[in-house]
Amino acid sequence: MESLGEILKRLQQQSIDARPANAREILASVETEQIVPPCQICGGRGWLRRNVIIGHADFGRAQPCECQLEMSEDQRLSRLRRYSNMGVLSQLNFGDTIPDGRGGTVETKQKFRSAFDIAISYSNEPKGWLVLTGSSGTGKTHLAAAIANRCMERGHPVFFAFVPDLLDHLRASFNPEHELSYDELFEQVKSIPLLILDDLGSQSATTWADEKLFQVLNHRYVAGLPTVITTNTPIDDMDERTKSRLEDSLVAKIFDLGFHASNKILTGIGEIPSSMLQMMNFENFKFDNKTLHQSEKQTLEASFRMAQAYAKDPDGWLVFLGNSGTGKTHLSISIAKSQLDSGKEVFFTFVPDLLDHLRYTFSPDSRVTYDGLFEKVKRTPLLILDDLGAESATPWAHEKLYQIIVQRHNERLPTIITTRNLPSTQGDPIASRLNDPRVVQVMPIEAPDYRNSGSGSARQ
Repeated sequence: MESLGEILKRLQQQSIDARPANAREILASVETEQIVPPCQICGGRGWLRRNVIIGHADFGRAQPCECQLEMSEDQRLSRLRRYSNMGVLSQLNFGDTIPDGRGGTVETKQKFRSAFDIAISYSNEPKGWLVLTGSSGTGKTHLAAAIANRCMERGHPVFFAFVPDLLDHLRASFNPEHELSYDELFEQVKSIPLLILDDLGSQSATTWADEKLFQVLNHRYVAGLPTVITTNTPIDDMDERTKSRLEDSLVAKIFDLGFHASNKILTGIGEIPSSMLQMMNFENFKFDNKTLHQSEKQTLEASFRMAQAYAKDPDGWLVFLGNSGTGKTHLSISIAKSQLDSGKEVFFTFVPDLLDHLRYTFSPDSRVTYDGLFEKVKRTPLLILDDLGAESATPWAHEKLYQIIVQRHNERLPTIITTRNLPSTQGDPIASRLNDPRVVQVMPIEAPDYRNSGSGSARQ
């Protein structure tokens, strides 16, 4: 298998160095709509908020700007979808949703039906906060995405954010070449007419992250701005400030979807949805976008070639390192598809989901044993751990991941890991394995978030 060094050397010899343009120049060249100067009234946001006192009927409510009235319905919806940050979730809607959910007990079906009805009602008139809690697989994100899509169809601006991704974007905005300044991005998140925070509690537990999230939540709490939140984390386990906002019955309604009691979810863990296999493969991975810097094209092509080589002969570990939206998951799924097409076994899992499923095996409703699932993960022929580091930083979670990683490292079992941050080796037994060059090849991907490129690429 061609080494990373050889791939990069070959690509560098084939390419001519180019001086990178700044981020604003890139965005300006993406599409015609962005070339046009932004509206002088709304600054390009498409909506306005009246300056009225707290308690007024229009306080905190978004009003469409004049520029929106000049757009066609298709143009307006297209703009809202790009702004919403929905990605593949833009396909989810209430019409395609089973009102009683997919499987489960009578109790979980009743819970989903209640949440389904409330979600439809909320999407027709977003008011207050809607908090959806429960384990992975209960349909929280599906309902939140359906709300977002229904609102956008009605012309209501929405910003949908997976919480760890949102924090990544905020950190990146400190870069002077970022397309939005930190203040601009933070203000948009705080003040968007409808904000959807997906998987609150899955972010890394840092003082900075906690403070930024509370600032967002507190601003929207005081202003009474419509907000939808999904979380796997029990409300009681959140910090007291956040807990007090979520439990205020005058503002927020909490719906607990519970545990998914269907054995299908547990036995199906590790399986890759057919929709992902169709959307994410080597054939539709794009690295030739004209808006990319030469160095960005090189790193994407190098990652692509590395993934292709690994798919032919999975040996050792492959770690894709990069920010959200750079193609890490896409390349991992592409490798998985190649292996599945060859009749090989692949176990794919989003790391926080894996830990949720392991916890659920202790439930009396589970027909899958903890030992059975844990051994399957540790010894599967090809394991893909997606978004390592997105899990809650608890001692139990760290211990389980350590056991999995040590087992597979010692036996050199083929493993693919995607992560946004490669931890330091100092005092961290997991990091020491990830940084072992005898077993692990680390592929850094330095490229912009494709979801903001307007290119239509399927990379994730």
